[in-house]
Amino acid sequence: MKIVALGGSSSSTSINKRLATYAAGLFENGHVEVLDLNDYELPLFSVDKEKELGQPAIARAFLDKIGSADILVLSVAEHNAGLTVAFKNIYDWASRQHKKVWQDIPMLLLSTSPGKRGGMSALEAAKISLPHYGGNIRATFSLPLFNENFDIEAGKISNKEHDDALKDIIRNFDYGK
Repeated sequence: MKIVALGGSSSSTSINKRLATYAAGLFENGHVEVLDLNDYELPLFSVDKEKELGQPAIARAFLDKIGSADILVLSVAEHNAGLTVAFKNIYDWASRQHKKVWQDIPMLLLSTSPGKRGGMSALEAAKISLPHYGGNIRATFSLPLFNENFDIEAGKISNKEHDDALKDIIRNFDYGK
C-alpha cells in the first residue's frame, strides 16, 4: 500500500509536514512517500500566466504523485485563517489539468498549529474545497499546540491523549473508495 503524505506549507521546518509524516507512518504495511511543496513551485496562478505557460510539467508531476497513492495523508497549514498560498497555488495549477486533483483517493486530512485551535480554520476550508476536486476525505484530525504536543526529535506526538486519538482514527480508517 502506497501512502503519499504532504504538508500544506513550503516552510523547511513545516510542522504540518512533520505531522503528516508521522501519521502516514502509523498505517500498517504502508510504503510512505513524503512530498515537499517546494518541489512544486510555480508562479502564482492566473489565467494570464496559464496562457503564457500552458500546462506546466510540475503540475502534471504533482498530479502523478497524487495518483500513485492508495492513501493520501494531507496536513494543511493555516495562514491568516486560510490555506497557505504555496498549497493553494499548486492545487490551482493542477486543477487546470485535471479537475479531480485528489483523484477520489481515500484521504486522512490533518492540521496543526502552535495555537490552541490546531489550524482548524484551514482544516475547515479544506473540508469545504477538496471534495469539489476529488477529495475523498475519510477522517480528520487536528493537533493543537504543536510545540507542546509533538516531540520534534522523536518525530511523534508526545501527548498520549492526542496520540491515542490519531492512532484510533488510523486503526479504523475506511480504505474503501
